Amino acid sequence: QVQLVESGGGLVQAGGSLRLSCAASGTIRSINAMGWYRQAPGKQRALVATITSAGSTNYVDSVKDRFTISRDNAKNTVYLQMNSLRFEDTAVYYCSADIQTSEISRHDYWGQGTQVTVSS
Repeated sequence: QVQLVESGGGLVQAGGSLRLSCAASGTIRSINAMGWYRQAPGKQRALVATITSAGSTNYVDSVKDRFTISRDNAKNTVYLQMNSLRFEDTAVYYCSADIQTSEISRHDYWGQGTQVTVSS
């Protein structure tokens, strides 16, 4: 059994910052890529940023130079530092992780989501 638990969402004014965290727990052999996705009202869930186990990162163009994804492998945790937040960043943010739970079992797991609301 694996769980991803997010924290750090909330209400912030435009131009402000928030830091999201997502901790994985349970039967974990190793964690490969981890990532953050978001879903705005009336829209599909979309990629925000990903990070490999080696630390290579990838961002959607709209958040480049504003958001930073990082991870602490010892804590099985991924972070998303969000600066210069804009109204259009308002969404439910979900973390995802590609987790190996045994020699033959590997799945994508998702957190429950955390709301980020940016007031203009």
